[in-house]
Amino acid sequence: MAWHFYLMAFIYALAGIWHFVKPKMYLKIMPPYFKTPRKLIFWSGVAEVVLALGLLFKTTIIYAIYGIVLMLLAFLPVHIYMLQEDQKKIKVPKWFSIIRLPIQFVLIWWAIYYL
Repeated sequence: MAWHFYLMAFIYALAGIWHFVKPKMYLKIMPPYFKTPRKLIFWSGVAEVVLALGLLFKTTIIYAIYGIVLMLLAFLPVHIYMLQEDQKKIKVPKWFSIIRLPIQFVLIWWAIYYL
């Protein structure tokens, strides 16, 4: 695999670990209609780490790629909420909220590229 494939695995592993290091940061951007945000933050971190590891083994690459695509699609409500919510409340700059949504689709394309 190309170096950028391993970069993708590293980014997802790092992002997943970050869910455990700074969970309060994620709580601010969780839509209020998610009833168990702490559990969702924890399990999304686990998913990112597991899927990142899945990218490193030939027998699990395809499953990990599909898992990443599904995970990124599942994260879309959070990014939409970020666009709609008062930026002062979630403590995220407006420009960041604006670029996060299209970045999700770039990340989806990046994963699908390896199928």
